[in-house]
Amino acid sequence: MLPEADSYSALVRDFRWQVPARYNIGVDVCDRWAVREPERIALTFVGPDDATRDYSYGELRTWSNRLANLLRKLGVGRGDRVAVLLPQAPETAVGHIAIYKLGAIAVPLFALFGPEALQYRLANSGAKAVITNRGGAAKLAEIRASLPHLEHVLCVDGAAPGCWELSAALETQVADFTPVDTAANDPALIIYTSGTTGQPKGTLHAHRVLLGHLPGVEMSHDLLPQPGDKIWTPADWAWIGGLLDVLMPALHHGVPVVARRFEKFTGEAAFQLIQDFGIRNAFLPPTALKIMRGVPEPEERWRLAMRSIASGGETLGAELIEWGRRVFGLTINEFYGQTECNMIVSSCARLMPARPGIMGRAVPGHHLGIVDAAGAVVSEGTLGNIAVRQPDPVMFLEYWRNPEATAAKFAGEWLLTGDTGTMDGEGWIKFVGRDDDVITSAGYRIGPGEIEDCLLGHPAVRLAGVVGKPDEERTEIIKAYVVLQEGHTPSDELARDIQAYVKKRLAAHEYPREIEFVSELPMTTTGKIIRRALRAR
Repeated sequence: MLPEADSYSALVRDFRWQVPARYNIGVDVCDRWAVREPERIALTFVGPDDATRDYSYGELRTWSNRLANLLRKLGVGRGDRVAVLLPQAPETAVGHIAIYKLGAIAVPLFALFGPEALQYRLANSGAKAVITNRGGAAKLAEIRASLPHLEHVLCVDGAAPGCWELSAALETQVADFTPVDTAANDPALIIYTSGTTGQPKGTLHAHRVLLGHLPGVEMSHDLLPQPGDKIWTPADWAWIGGLLDVLMPALHHGVPVVARRFEKFTGEAAFQLIQDFGIRNAFLPPTALKIMRGVPEPEERWRLAMRSIASGGETLGAELIEWGRRVFGLTINEFYGQTECNMIVSSCARLMPARPGIMGRAVPGHHLGIVDAAGAVVSEGTLGNIAVRQPDPVMFLEYWRNPEATAAKFAGEWLLTGDTGTMDGEGWIKFVGRDDDVITSAGYRIGPGEIEDCLLGHPAVRLAGVVGKPDEERTEIIKAYVVLQEGHTPSDELARDIQAYVKKRLAAHEYPREIEFVSELPMTTTGKIIRRALRAR
């Protein structure tokens, strides 16, 4: 979707949205390619036993058509919600494609969710069917009595009590299916927010959301697609970052996707996968990068030939940027967005130099502003709400059955992200933090990201989370929760050394006055530190 350009200004100048009135995600990412190049490889699946199998677009079309026919036979129709409770797997992609082609609404759910998390989301969405595996079916069995709307559970890996055995059921279905004619603005999926504050909200997106993602995905991957591109992410496809930043855009562009879910993510396993499968592009959340950064001399141990790495979810800093250049020979591109309005800011090393601590500029097609609570644009360099002007193809339709929360998300013509930042005269946007993450200390407003990044530069620190702790004198003091690297032992002396390290590298008012050593940090299933939980301590 992005035009060819040799500069950011040219990219913005020549960009035009291409959103047709009638559009269906499933047809776009599958049938369009299956008609032209049915043997083209869409997915490479690496199983738990490391067995590998390629799947073509033709196979995805046949499989998704059979599934769409089965769902229709079971009474699922246009607008009905169908949950997909699976890890990265071919069935996950096929499930989404079939649901979209049927005109139903997909509800992606993390395979690691427990019964309570599933019960809330399935009840809130009113899901009529769930596509899952035996592990998911066992969880659903505990809560099914409390889900009157849930009529069918389809199990992808064999028989389970009270479930359809999907492979056997599909054999009875024909391979032809006429996709429902959907408008670009018709509902397509509900993705639940990560729940860092309050109960998760169901974010309802239209079919156009995929087209809205394309410019940001292309920009963050140094103008994807390029010859030889092949992409992978450790992010679960139930998260918007895995589904709409990687899987669906790659299928749209005909870029092969490597699917591999590690039981336990390790840096060594990630590097091995990148080497063994010739992965050229990756979306690596900051937490994954930090774990990989702990592996000694990876550039000497593995043959790496990557073209692009994109990262988002937490701010990157100089430490990770420099590490990426040394290990991969490229500059990691940072991007920004949220479930409600994603991939709206990005850096792009191919077109402009990286600025550590600055997340990027507005992706072409998205109008960004820094505004106050009333929606008035603030002056250059002033801290305010990062906001997006409506209408926008990537913007959500509403919070599912929650008009009050939907209305509260907007101020006039602006969608308020709930994140604070600043913008300079050239449009570079600095992320400071979520409204409730900003620390106010002795008159200073301090974002935790920069301090966390600095802490990671200390050789003893593996992970760090920073929050404000109430203080009568200063309003708040900065407190850091630190996970140490192997071989280091908590001590008062080490805490003082870490404090001096930050004070020297940032500022006297930005060093953590308290450090607590912990064995792990609370994180969402998408790998973000839950600072709310740290503050609660």
